[in-house]
Amino acid sequence: MGPKPTIPSSGDLYRSRLDQILDQRHELYRLAALIDWHRFDHEFGRFYRPLGRPAKPTRLMVGLSYLQHTFNLSDEAVVQRWTENPYWQWFCGCEYFQHELPCDPSSLTRWRKRLGPEGLETLLSATIQAGLESGVMRPSSLERISVDTTVQPKAITHPTDAKLYLKALVALVRQAMKCGLELRQAHTRLGKRAAMQVGRYAHARQMRRMRRELKRLKTYLGRVYRDVARKVAGDVELSIRFAPLLGLTERLLSQERTSKNKLYSLHAPEVVCIAKGKAHRPYEFGSKVALAVTNREGFVLASKSLEGNPYDGHTLSATIDQVVVMTGMEPARIYVDQGYRGHDYAKTDRVFIARQRRGLTPTIKRELRRRSAIEPMIGHMKQDGRLGRNHLLGAAGDAINALLVAAGHNLRLILNWLRLFVAWLMAALIISSAQTDTSQVA
Repeated sequence: MGPKPTIPSSGDLYRSRLDQILDQRHELYRLAALIDWHRFDHEFGRFYRPLGRPAKPTRLMVGLSYLQHTFNLSDEAVVQRWTENPYWQWFCGCEYFQHELPCDPSSLTRWRKRLGPEGLETLLSATIQAGLESGVMRPSSLERISVDTTVQPKAITHPTDAKLYLKALVALVRQAMKCGLELRQAHTRLGKRAAMQVGRYAHARQMRRMRRELKRLKTYLGRVYRDVARKVAGDVELSIRFAPLLGLTERLLSQERTSKNKLYSLHAPEVVCIAKGKAHRPYEFGSKVALAVTNREGFVLASKSLEGNPYDGHTLSATIDQVVVMTGMEPARIYVDQGYRGHDYAKTDRVFIARQRRGLTPTIKRELRRRSAIEPMIGHMKQDGRLGRNHLLGAAGDAINALLVAAGHNLRLILNWLRLFVAWLMAALIISSAQTDTSQVA
C-alpha cells in the first residue's frame, strides 16, 4: 500500500514547530526548500500495491537516503542520528521534533529493493534540478561535461583459492545438514587444517608445500561436491535448492589461473577483477562505474554501473544516454581521457580526447585541460561518500549505490554553496553597516 498522509495529533498543539525554533539560514533548512518533494510521490506511486499495510512517507525515505549518502553513514547510523538532529527531521518532512526512530534500518533496504535502479534515478535527477535552482550550477554547464570510469570496490575479502575452496566446502556441508542429507565424509575439519597450512607455507615462501595443501583442499571440495550432486539428482525440490550453490562450486573447481570470468566471491559472483594501473593498488575487485560531471563545477550528471569489465570507449554511448535522461538535453562538448580512443558514440565531433591537437579553439583547450578535475571528484565520492566500498547485494546493488553516491556528492556541493553564500551575505551586511556608521560619525 502507498504512503499514508501524516495527520498531526492533538498533543502537538502544545508543542513548538520546528520552523519556529530552527535557524532558517541553515544550509540544510534551505536545501529542503529547493527539492521538489511532490515529484517523488508522483514518480514512486507505481512501485506500491493498492492493498496492504501503509508504507512510510516517501519524503522520509528519500530524505534518509539523501542524508545517508551525503554524510557517508550506514542504515543504522543514519536512523540513530536522525533522532538527535532537528534539522535532519525538518529535511525529512517532520513538523515537530520526534524522539522515536523514524523506521527500522531494514526498511531502507527493502525500500531500495522496491524501487530498484530505475526508480532511484529520480533521486539523482532531483539533485541536478536543485543545483540549477540554487545557482550552484549554470544551465550552460549541462552542455560541457567530462566523462571517466572508476572502480566501485565490493565489500568482499581479498580472494584467494584457499579461502574460496574452504568457504564453498563449509557452505555445501551446512546446506546438506539443513536439508537432512547424510554425506560420506564432511571434510570440514581437514579442510580448515589444509587452509591454515596454505597460509603458513605461503608466509614461509614454501610454495611447493603450499600447492600440495591447496590441491588437497580442492580434492576435499570436489569429493563433497560430487557426493551432494549424486544425492540430490533424483529429487526435484532438492535440485532446485542446491542448484545455485552447486553451480558456483562447479565454476570454482573448473577455473584455472588463466581463465576468464573467474569467480572471486561466493556471495557476490558478479565481482570482477579490474586493473586501473595504480601503484598502491594494482587490482581492485568490484564493478566498473562510468561517471559524467559538468566540466565547470564537477556536478554529477550520470553514474552508471557496468557489468563485467568493458573497454572504456565502449561505455561512452550508454553514459551519454543516461545524461540525456537526467538532464533532458544532449551535451555539446564531451571531454574524455585517452582510454576512450575508438569510442562507440555516434557524434564524434562532440568528443574531445586528452592530448588532442587538431580542431581546438582556445575555449576548448581550456576546458580540455580542466577534464582532469574529474579525478578529485571521484576521490571525494570514494572518501566522503560510499563509492569506496559497496555493501549492497548483487548487480542491482552496484547500480543503486552508484546512483545514490552521485546524489550525495551533488548535495554536498549544494550544502557547501549555501553555507558560503550565507557567510558572504553576513560579511557584506557587516561591512555595509560599518561603512554606514563611519559615514554618520564623519
